[in-house]
Parts: sequence; structure tokens; C-alpha cells
Amino acid sequence: MQPLHILFLIAGYFGVLMLISFLTNKGGTNAEFFKANRQSPWYLVAFGMIGASLSGVTFISVPGWVEASQFSYFQVVLGYTVGYAVIGLVLLPLYYKLNLTSIYTYLDGRFGRYSYKTGASFFILSRIVGASFRLYLVAVVLQNLIFDGLNVPFWATVTITILLIWLYTFKSGIKTIVWTDTLQTLFMLIAVGVTIVYVSEDLGINSGNFFSYLADSNLSKMFFFEDWKSGDFFWKQFISGAFISIVMTGLDQDMMQKNLTCRNLKDAQKNMFWFTIVLTIVNFVFLALGLLLTVYAQQNGVDAHKDQLFPELATQGYFGIGVAIVFILGLIAAAYSSADSALTSLTTSFSIDILDIEKRYSEKKQVVVRKTIHVIMSLVLIITIILFKYVIADATVIAKLFTFAGYTYGPLLGLYAFGLFSKWKVKDKLVPLVALATPILGYVISINSLKWFGFEFNFFILVLNGALTYLGLVLIRR
Repeated sequence: MQPLHILFLIAGYFGVLMLISFLTNKGGTNAEFFKANRQSPWYLVAFGMIGASLSGVTFISVPGWVEASQFSYFQVVLGYTVGYAVIGLVLLPLYYKLNLTSIYTYLDGRFGRYSYKTGASFFILSRIVGASFRLYLVAVVLQNLIFDGLNVPFWATVTITILLIWLYTFKSGIKTIVWTDTLQTLFMLIAVGVTIVYVSEDLGINSGNFFSYLADSNLSKMFFFEDWKSGDFFWKQFISGAFISIVMTGLDQDMMQKNLTCRNLKDAQKNMFWFTIVLTIVNFVFLALGLLLTVYAQQNGVDAHKDQLFPELATQGYFGIGVAIVFILGLIAAAYSSADSALTSLTTSFSIDILDIEKRYSEKKQVVVRKTIHVIMSLVLIITIILFKYVIADATVIAKLFTFAGYTYGPLLGLYAFGLFSKWKVKDKLVPLVALATPILGYVISINSLKWFGFEFNFFILVLNGALTYLGLVLIRR
């Protein structure tokens, strides 16, 4: 595809999003922006959350993992199902009982103001770094495909992208995103489905022998019980998956804000139940796609691996113009379904948790402040992404920054676990010190764990940080 053709495709896509924004924007009140007036149909929320959960990183990276890791990632996915059950049965009832807008308000009532601000600050830091990194990866792909050929600089690409997201979210926020996420999830799933059909035909696979082909491949090994010290060991990945889903969905304002737009607790729980089933299937489909793409590349002498595998095969004419079009749409959808909700959740958390606008201002003033914060958060994302490109040029350093963002969820896990499963009070003013110290201690243990214990933490680092935070809270209990 020519860069100009791809640009027209992207323009048409954003035109549809702007139309949805126009149709869903009504009063532009805070109740709409933060909670969608709690009128969202649960099935739309469930379907739209698929795209937000996967993101552009998953869209590109999961198929690329199969060559080196086979289907081991599915062990983590199975762990997700346990975590989502905890969210539906424990966390959602708590959030609905307390009628929360920001889920971190719980920490204020349970521990105190310092704990509350600490939890919200760790989320904001995590989401800024995580959302910026996801958009950075996709922006680099789009820059190479389109904007370099049009002599558009990277900073302009990023600025225009965030501006477009701001335009369709600035008025009604989460109310608009519930609908745009649904569309974006649909585009992403169509892209994966169409690509699987094309690759299967080229490899001589039909619907009758598709699953047997996967099962017979040496790339489809799913369960690893042989070496408990390995990062791929089943129980390590399974337990990590459970905690990852609890923290990065159940304790994440971005993901929970969508659930809290459902009409009532029962609808929110139905949403979580069906979301779990569909997400598990979708992740398996991504792994299947990765296997097919890897086999195709090996048979046809294509030197593309990891994150380059899917973009290279989809856009360089190997499967025709149809796959190229749906890949571009799927990539944009996967990236921006994560970015738009991140922008909205950052605005929500900073407005409510840090600035206390619901307590300090009138309804009219709250709207003004919220719109200002929405602009500021957009600028923060732009600056962070540009820093990744021009200041932190080493891709391995950027990857470590993204991994570091995962460390910041450890204190949230420890705080909520301590709050839910103990009756102790804590010395509230000391909580920020515990929350700052535990990721640092966890990092030191992690980088030396192979030498000290012959053990790789891998995804298990989240559990370690949560446990260290819990222990720290025990030490400062009252």
C-alpha cells in the first residue's frame, strides 16, 4: 500500500470515531464523563474491554512470541480467569457498595488520606508510562509505513494522534469510549480473523484440519512443568496471571471505570463473566495466528521475527491488499482503544483523587477543571512518547521502563490485599515510604534472583512486590 492510501484509511477510521463521539455527546457533564450516567449496556462494555485489554503491544507482540516461547503465554491467560473471578466476586461488589467514581477512594476510607493519594499516584505513574509506551510502539510502525514517506516528523505524528483522541473524548469521556471501544475491538478481531484465513489458505490448511495442524506443530506446546526455576514454569505463570489480572484490571481505574458504567452490580458481573470467556478465546486465536505466521515465514524464507513478524508479512504484499488494510485498521484499533481509555482514566483519577474536585468545587467549576486536566494529560502523553523517541533512543532501555511500570502495581496489590484481608489500621503517613521502598527492594531481589536462588521471577515480580508491600504495612500497623 502507498503511504497516502494508508493515510486516507486512517482518516476515514477517525472520521467514524468522531461520528460516534458526536452521537454520544449530550450534556458533557461530569456524570457522563466519569460514569456514563451508569447506563452502559453490559454486553457493550464486555466486548469493548477486549480491545482495551489487548492493546497494540499484544496485537503485534503475542504472535511474535510463538517462535521463541511456543504457547507458554496461554498459561498466564488461564491464570487471568482466576483473577477475573476475584474481581467479579470480591472487588466489584465493594466498588458498587461504596458507589465509587474512582476506585482509589476506597483507600481513603480504609487507611487514610496519605494511602489514598499514594495509590492514585502509583496508578497515574503506571498508566502514563504504560500508555505512552504502547502508543510509542504503534507510532513507530505507522511512522515507518506512512509518515516517513510523507516527510512528516515523528513529533507531529504523535501530536496529531493524541489531538484526535482528545477530540472524540473531551466532552463525554467514558460514555463515548464504551461505544468506540466496541467498534475498535471489532476491527481488531476482523484483522486477526482475516489474516488467519489468508495464511491458512497459503499453507494448505482448511477448517477441517486446522486444530489438528496446530496440535501437531512443535510450536504449540502450551504447558511447561519440567523446570520450576524457569520463567515458563506452569504454576509460576498461572499464579502470576491471576495476580496480573487482579491488579491490572481490578485495581486499575482505566479498566474498572468501564465496569462502573454498568447499570448495576449484576450487569457488571455478567460483563466480567463474558469478558473472561471471550478474552481467553481471543488470546488463543492470537497465539494460533503467531504459529501460522512463523511457519509461513520459515517456509518462504522471510527474515522477520518477534515484533517485526506480523507487520512485515501483513504489509509487504505477502497476503495481498486485503490483509494489509485490515492489519492497519486492527493495529490502529488495538492501539487507540487502549490510549483513549487511558487518557480518560488519567483525567478522572487526577481530577478526583489528586485535586478532590468533587469536594472543592461546584458542578459547573468541576467541568472546567476536568476539561483543563484532560488537556494537560494529553500534553503529558505527547511529551512522554516524544521522550521515548528522541531522548531514550535505546529500545532496551524503553522496554525496561515499561517493565518498571509493572512494578508500580505491586504497592496497589499490597494495599488492597491488606485492606480486604486484615482488620489492622496502619500509620497512614508512613504508607508512601513503604510504597516507594518496596518496588526498589523488589527490583534488587529480581535482578539478583538467578544468582542468589537460581530462580527467575519473570511475571512473578508483581507477586513479590505485593508481598513486600503487605509485609511493610504489617510493620507499620497501629
